[in-house]
Formats: sequence, structure tokens, C-alpha cells
Amino acid sequence: MSTSKIPYQRLRYFSNLIKDYLDQKDSVSSLYHRFPNLENFKDQINEKSKQHNLSTQRQVLKNALVDQYKTIKDADATLENISLLEDEKTFTITTGHQLNLFTGPLYFLYKIISTINLCKTLSEEYPENNFVPVYWMATEDHDFDEIKYFNFGERKLVYDRQSSGAVGRLETNGLDQVREQLQLLLGSSRHAADLIQLFTDSYKENNLANATRFLAHELFKNDGLVIIDADDVKLKQLAIPFFKTELQHQESYKQVSKTLENWNANYKVQVNPREINLFYLTDNDRYRIIKKDGQFFLDGNDQVFSQKEILQELKMHPERFSPNVIMRPLYQEIILPNLCYIGGGGEIAYWLELKDYFESQEIPFPVLLLRNSALLIDSKQLGKLKKLDLIPEDLFQKSFELEVQIVNKVSEIEIDFASQKEFLKKQFEELYTVAQQTDPSFKGAVGAQERKQIKGLEHLEKRLLKAQKHKWSDHTSRALKIQHELFPSDSLQERQANFSYYYKDYGPELLDILKDSLNPLEFDFTVIEL
Repeated sequence: MSTSKIPYQRLRYFSNLIKDYLDQKDSVSSLYHRFPNLENFKDQINEKSKQHNLSTQRQVLKNALVDQYKTIKDADATLENISLLEDEKTFTITTGHQLNLFTGPLYFLYKIISTINLCKTLSEEYPENNFVPVYWMATEDHDFDEIKYFNFGERKLVYDRQSSGAVGRLETNGLDQVREQLQLLLGSSRHAADLIQLFTDSYKENNLANATRFLAHELFKNDGLVIIDADDVKLKQLAIPFFKTELQHQESYKQVSKTLENWNANYKVQVNPREINLFYLTDNDRYRIIKKDGQFFLDGNDQVFSQKEILQELKMHPERFSPNVIMRPLYQEIILPNLCYIGGGGEIAYWLELKDYFESQEIPFPVLLLRNSALLIDSKQLGKLKKLDLIPEDLFQKSFELEVQIVNKVSEIEIDFASQKEFLKKQFEELYTVAQQTDPSFKGAVGAQERKQIKGLEHLEKRLLKAQKHKWSDHTSRALKIQHELFPSDSLQERQANFSYYYKDYGPELLDILKDSLNPLEFDFTVIEL
């Protein structure tokens, strides 16, 4: 096993905002608190230690997690970390992810391993503290269509059922067909039986939240990973003052809107705030709360609350209030002694909208760290690339760019007409000199002729390239086939493939390879040879 690194800045799959964040450009500096380097964690620890009521929150958090882990076996390392959360010297590093069927895309693993590895690094640098890796399950999300499938090679395995409300509460019945399809696809591979057993045991749990906890725990139980379901009445009670402020004053909308007023036009706005960034949650539905004329309405429901009634509802039933994408980060940082959030590019982008909001609520803004990204490539694929005189980085191009690169490399004919165009321009410079001494209309005629000649050369260049592509089609088709294998649907492998496709051959060794290969404080894309 070996690895190579590619700076994110060279890859088209990452946004300008993320690239500028990694470069710590001035255009992004106002959007974050501390950049994720090792030295900055010392100040982050000191600031988080001073958060109001943190000792009370630690006790509530510990008790809630002990309850959530009552039925989980072989959890010694995790339970030890849960106990440590009471200690004022203990801090968390957190990542979050949806409850995707059988983990969903590969980057589920990369997120959690980035979190585990950062805790190990911080423990070495700051041995007087304890660092606990946390996976925050997005149990209150309601978009079932996003999580109900996973890909195995070219096949898409779908949990075909209806759902509404928080996905974490969804019962897990009806997954037999998915398991049977997976078993057929796994065939007689080395770790097929292990994967089927893992799938079966996970989805014996009564709902998707418990199933996902079981699954993630089985994969990372030796690392002390703490898996949290924040759809918990004890944890929601800690957020009552902040939810109350949201209902009364819509502070999140005001603060995030203020941030977006000065948003750089070169950066995409990831999420726009609503006037109230809370949902009303029941077992079967999740309703957006709308305030109008001093009353509170539930979008899609006839129920109406006065302000007094909804605040009483919050006090008596905080579990019925659910933060959306704007408020969820604040809820997380209220209940966790957290230092750093690790997420993908889209997640980091919306966190960068929230600093003003955090400051208004007097909650420390965490360090934001881009999770590791990786490409898994086997020795057979590498051998094919070598025969084509290509390296993995070449495959990150668009397919037509890759074709041009290959043809330019193997063709015995010079396809680039740049020298001819330059020669032509020099010839026309002499004609322009003559034109200066004659009628202005002649100068226009010279310009028109120049454009015509350049356009003709460009046309010939394209024709020649097309002819050479045809001649060397065997080379290009072989390269494009490998590119499609490693970048399905012109997307990063980590966003399409499921871990089972690789685990079937490598088993637990796959996780060890990833842990050894991924360094969360190295801001490079990692190519891993399996």
C-alpha cells in the first residue's frame, strides 16, 4: 500500500470558497474564527473551557449517551470516552452525517476516520487533555430520498418505501430485498459473509437511528467513537433558551442575513436562512414553523400557536422542536464540549455563514476542518495507467481534456498550431503598418482577414485533433474506461461508491489502510493504492 497527494487547489471538484479557505485568503478571513492548524487548538481549548454552563451540559450529555448505549455490546472504549466527558479536560472533535443506507457513500468512512485521527494527533500534542471523536447522526433530517440507497459498482440498491418525518424514527422493516440483492452482488468474495451479517444485525434494530449507531459502532468500536442521537429530550432541554430566542427574535435570520449581505460574489451561498430556523417535530411529520401577525403556524398543518402557547409547548416538550441546517450547528456546540467540526466542502461552506450568529449567542465558534478526501485505486488499474503513460492525477480532468492530453502525447504529428498562429499574427502586423498609412477602411479589411485566417487555422486544428483521436482511439478508450471506473458519473469515487465494494475483498484491513493513509491536517487529496 502506498499513497500520493494532490493539492485540492489543482482539482476541479472543490469550490473557490473552499480553496480560498485552505489558502487562508483575506476574502474568507472574516468568516471563520481559527484556522485548523495544531497550534490554534490551544486557544480553542481555552475559549471552550469558559463556555457558560459547560459543566452542567457535560453531565447531561454523559447521562444521555449512557442511556443511548444501553443495548450496545463490546463498547468498552466508547463507554470510557463517554465517562471522560464529565471531565473539564475532555473535549470532542465532531463530524456529522445522514443515516444513509449501509453508510451510503465512501466519504462516510473518511469523515469518521478524519475525526479519529485528529483526536490521536491532538492527544499527542496536548497530553494533559482528553479528545473524544464524535459522530453526530442526522436523525432529525426528513429527506428520505437522499438516504434510502447505496451504490455497489454499477448497481443501485434502494430501500423502496414511503417515509415522512424524522428519518431516525423510521422503522427498519422491509429491507430483506436489499439484503438479498447485496448477497447476490457479493457472490463468493472473501468477506461477503461478514458484510451480510453486518447488514442483517444492523437493520434488526427497531429504527434507522439505532441501526446506524449499531453499524457505525461495529466498524469503529475499537476507536472509542461516540455516536450521538441529538433527538433526545434531555439534550433538547439544554437548548430551550436558544430555541426560545429563535422563536421570539429570529436572531439566526438576522445574523446570517447580515453575513450574506457582505458575501463575496465569487462564492456560492450554500444555504439561505428562513425567518424561523426551527421545525415542529412529531413521530410522523416535520413541519416548518412560520410566524405571522404574532402567531405561529405549522406549514402543512392546521395547528396555530400564540406566542405564549408555543413557548409553553417548548418548555413542556422541547423534543418537539428540531433545528434546521442553520440552527443545528449551534445546537451541537451548545451540548458538546466541542473544539472542531469536520465536514465536506458543502458543509464547511454553510458553517462559514454562521460565525456572526454564534457570536450573537455567545457560543464559541469551532475550528472548521475539511475532511480528508481520497481515491482508492488497485494495482491492476495503476498498471493500466502506467502502460498509457498516465498518472492518477490525469484522471481528475474532464474526459475531453484527458483525450486531448493522450493524443498530444502519443501523436507523431504536432497538433497545436500555436506557432502557426503566432507567425500569422506577425505577418498581419506588417499589414497593419501599411494600413495606418492608407484609408481607415483598409485597416478594417486587414482585421477581418486576420480573424478569418486565425479561425481557419483553429478549424484545421480541430479537424486534425479529431483525426488523431480516431487514429489513437484504442489509447483514449482504455483511458476513459479507467476514468469511468474511478470517477463514476464524472463524480469523485467517494461520492458514489459504497464501502462494501472494497470491504468484500479487504475486510477490516480496509479501515486500517484508511487510518494509516489519511492525515486530517494535511490539506491534500489522497490517492491510495490498495
